[in-house]
Amino acid sequence: MDKKLGLSALTALVLSSMLGAGVFSLPQNMAAVASPAALLIGWAITGAGILFLSLAMLLLTRLKPELDGGIFTYARDGFGELVGFSSAWGYWLCAVIANVSYLVIVFSALSFFTDSPGHVVFGDGNTWQAMLGASLLLWLVHWLVLRGVQTAASINLLATLGKLVPLGLFVVLAIFAFNLDRFRFDFTGVELGQPVWSQVKQTMLITLWVFIGVEGAVVVSARARNKRDVGKATLLAVLAALCVYLLVTLLSLGIVPRAELAEMRNPSMAGLMTRLIGSWGNAVIALGLVVSVCGAYLSWTIMAAEVPLIAAQQGAFPRSLSRQNRHNAPSASLWLTNGSVQVCLILIWLTNSDYNTLLTIASEMVLVPYFLVGAYLLKLVWGKGQARLTFVALGACLYGLWLLYASGPLHLLLSVILYAPGMLLFLFARRGGRARHALSIAERSAITLLLVGALPASWLLMR
Repeated sequence: MDKKLGLSALTALVLSSMLGAGVFSLPQNMAAVASPAALLIGWAITGAGILFLSLAMLLLTRLKPELDGGIFTYARDGFGELVGFSSAWGYWLCAVIANVSYLVIVFSALSFFTDSPGHVVFGDGNTWQAMLGASLLLWLVHWLVLRGVQTAASINLLATLGKLVPLGLFVVLAIFAFNLDRFRFDFTGVELGQPVWSQVKQTMLITLWVFIGVEGAVVVSARARNKRDVGKATLLAVLAALCVYLLVTLLSLGIVPRAELAEMRNPSMAGLMTRLIGSWGNAVIALGLVVSVCGAYLSWTIMAAEVPLIAAQQGAFPRSLSRQNRHNAPSASLWLTNGSVQVCLILIWLTNSDYNTLLTIASEMVLVPYFLVGAYLLKLVWGKGQARLTFVALGACLYGLWLLYASGPLHLLLSVILYAPGMLLFLFARRGGRARHALSIAERSAITLLLVGALPASWLLMR
């Protein structure tokens, strides 16, 4: 397999996958639940936690350089084939559903340029025109990735630079317009009627999602030119994203009062930009949102196709998914991934449905692999007299547990619905004695519980 991704391409892949649509709505989302004091504390906790997680990934790339694919292979090597498969399946499913949301958001944002009160073209991204446009974009990206991951990553690098332009413009203008007295007004959020710590917990539910994608370089580590670049790229991208998020949320509170910002329509950065540069500020942010989401979609397509490839090569997914084309692109897993996305787009158009609950449940499934990264590092270094590595591993584990708690146990329980069909695929891939190891009694019991538990979980979801 060609290893052609350098440090800049890997960093852009991680940064682009984290900086999607959410950053453009972050000012209103944060102002609605937290005061400036709570935001400072919340970002400090999140910043520390995500740095622990990225450091854990960096250390694992040094301790276990032979483990390509990161998220899946760490879980498999540390906790067995079933846990490894579940990690890969959950991550892949999350990526597929996230990609559907990106395509919907792109055409929802484009409606700013095409729609009027009496003439709807793209609407909320679920009209037939939006579905057709999303399908064209889907298969254009499919073709790009089939041309080789390096080609797609180079285009992603340009898209990442493109999305940083409107964000950078906003930050520069916001610095000049920043008013310290406005920022300090009601610093602890008396108007919110909640203590500061309660506000901090509310911010956790938002900061929880903005760093999903941190694992991008680790997932495609098999394609890195230099394995040591994988950890560096992860750390650089996390620091860059953290700076962007901090500046966007804190500077916004110095432009308009918190209560007014909390009432703004999303993407709230568009409303703020209109304050800063006039009526065409809306268009700048709408265009930036489209570029940003397209870049994130390209990154997630690369990552979504890579996981089934690695899992198939190691026998957890059907072997047919390990096929690559002459450009060393993961062709078989890419067809599976984008075919699944296309089916979802058609269903959204036919049912005109709100699939946010499904998106939330799927997003939960990526949090378990995050926790397993810290747990695997802890397993490797525990009791070996490596205090610094143990400290990082414990920090990553605690942050992973905190994410699972903050996101809510109910959705984690409902994710059983999405794990159940995965168990059937797992058993199919192991048929005919293809597995390297026989399943233990505990693993057999876990599969049975997941399959049986899908029935009450489905009933609970419908309720």
